[in-house]
Amino acid sequence: MKKISLSLATLLILFSCQKEDTTVNSETKTLKRACASQEVLERQLREDPGLAAKMAQIEAFTENALLHKDRLVNGKIEIPVVVNVLYRTAAENISLTQIQSQIDVLNKDFNALNTDYNQVPALFSGVKANVGISFVLDQVIRKSTTKSSWGTRDAIKKTKQGGLDPTSPTTKLNLWVGTIGGGILGYAQFPGGSSATDGVVIDPLYFGVTSNSSSSYPYNLGRTATHEVGHWLNLRHIWGDATCGNDLVADTPSHNAPNYGVPTYPHYSTCTGTPVEMTMNYMDYTDDRGMYMFSLGQKARINAIFSSGGPRVSFAQP
Repeated sequence: MKKISLSLATLLILFSCQKEDTTVNSETKTLKRACASQEVLERQLREDPGLAAKMAQIEAFTENALLHKDRLVNGKIEIPVVVNVLYRTAAENISLTQIQSQIDVLNKDFNALNTDYNQVPALFSGVKANVGISFVLDQVIRKSTTKSSWGTRDAIKKTKQGGLDPTSPTTKLNLWVGTIGGGILGYAQFPGGSSATDGVVIDPLYFGVTSNSSSSYPYNLGRTATHEVGHWLNLRHIWGDATCGNDLVADTPSHNAPNYGVPTYPHYSTCTGTPVEMTMNYMDYTDDRGMYMFSLGQKARINAIFSSGGPRVSFAQP
């Protein structure tokens, strides 16, 4: 079992120094999952000297909530979702059907209703989790743009930079759909960042269920949003963004690095004890069809942010 108790000083280092290799040739088709959440966090930490301390406080609160099993403000979390579509081409102006398919995937994945949930190996059956969070489509906002790509500096979230400001970001999850570029599928903002940029950005190619089209496959089942919303809910990458790093969850095995494709089970880690890696966890980098579970530890970590005093408690109010 991983030790996850960390001092404030260690947490400051963790949030200030983690690095992730997401280098992707922007002129080639995405061959490997590339999430820029950690890269965006690194930029935000550089731009806001107080953010590391704030996130360390959130981590200390989370650890305490896990220790004392703090209860949610109410028994059920139902999150309204605003989808902001920024489009230059007709293909980028995704349909309401595609948007709803993404909401459906989130509801299935976060409530253990996904059809592949029964594929979780026996080794992990005791820790597989129904997170129990529901998502409801609240509003779709569309905006035509001349931009061919948005990058990861949050311009898509700012009306003054041609994007769209978030709608009620303290009570609604904002999803932005727009071409990111650089081989990036999506990125999220962790709890603790500015409400003016809070939410998740997904490239339209990987938003919702898009069949087996060559342009989206193998990221065509809506799991990019599941992964990114996991970050928004305070989950880290399962390998801890370092060789045998710490994802701050006790019941996930140590991973030496991200996994890609659909690894053959069992896939052993090179970390201490050579544990079998939980490659089917949504917070790894496997193909959409290769990820289909959260753990109980991840669920508890998510629940902590909605408890009284938590960074997303405003979403838990009746």
